[in-house]
Amino acid sequence: QVRLVESGGGLVQAGGSLRLSCAASGLTFSTSAMGWFRQAPGKERAFVAGISRAGVTRYADSLKGRFTVSRDNAKNTAYLRTDALKPEDTAVYYCAALDEITGVIVRTAPDDYDYWGQGTQVTVSS
Repeated sequence: QVRLVESGGGLVQAGGSLRLSCAASGLTFSTSAMGWFRQAPGKERAFVAGISRAGVTRYADSLKGRFTVSRDNAKNTAYLRTDALKPEDTAVYYCAALDEITGVIVRTAPDDYDYWGQGTQVTVSS
């Protein structure tokens, strides 16, 4: 059974930072692409960042320079570093995984991903 567990969310002041973690089990992490998405109240789930099995990264255009995605295959864990947080970054953040063949393509559509975590809340106060 595949399980993705996010952690690291919380309440932070504008300008602050958080590091979100996604611990994976039940899948071959090294051959999985990992994605981060977020969903704010009343809005659709949106792509934030992703990292392929080969370490290729991709970001939502509006978040480049503030968010950094990484992975540690030895720990079966993906990370999302969020810096210079703004109130509009407030959302539930989800990690997702998919079995990847190519190693270099980062998918951005939620429907492309096979597995999802339960989400972690990030709240940024002004």
